[in-house]
Amino acid sequence: MRASDRAYATLLDEIQSGVLRPGAVLGEVEQAARLGVSRTPLREALGRLAADGLVAQQSPRVTVVTAIDADDIREIFEVRRALEESAARLAAERGDAAAFAELAREFARVDLDGGGAGADGRDAYYALIADFDLALDAAVANDYLTAALRTVRTHLVRVRRLARDNPARLAASVAEHRLIAAAISARDADLAAHATHVHLHNALNSIFESLTAAAPADLHDSALDLKGQP
Repeated sequence: MRASDRAYATLLDEIQSGVLRPGAVLGEVEQAARLGVSRTPLREALGRLAADGLVAQQSPRVTVVTAIDADDIREIFEVRRALEESAARLAAERGDAAAFAELAREFARVDLDGGGAGADGRDAYYALIADFDLALDAAVANDYLTAALRTVRTHLVRVRRLARDNPARLAASVAEHRLIAAAISARDADLAAHATHVHLHNALNSIFESLTAAAPADLHDSALDLKGQP
């Protein structure tokens, strides 16, 4: 792995996991030393993160981690809705029906610890979501669309981390993904797109409900402004 790729991967993981919080200063000299790379690959890594919208440059040598507010989340979901509904339609037309039928069966087998959504159940669920995303990308067979989806998913990791786990919502999401996979398998493009729309509508509402219920200090730390939320 190139030094710039290694630096990018490390910083991306730290931003998505919350190790590097919104507003964290990424000084060029300090970060290069910490990551064990020279300044040139670090600048390349920071440039990629800036293109992703995860960092912003405050001065020639100082970069900060960007914040996420309610408007950002809405905008992410507006783009996500357009992309994922189109992807679901295309997958229903082009995808491997048997592969999505198997995914539907796997979603039916997801065990969120008897409804408790424990760590093991959540991990299995998110691993299955990753498999579903890979299958969707392969079915779409459109590099431009899948590249746009990857950018959106990069931000979704941060959004999910800000929202608190809701066992009822996780269980509903499993059922929603099962329906999407089954619709794609059945070559029903309209149902696949509609089921995706419903899933994203419910996911966005759940995120805002979770953030509204968070303590004021948590909202401040996350740089969230929930004024005017739906």
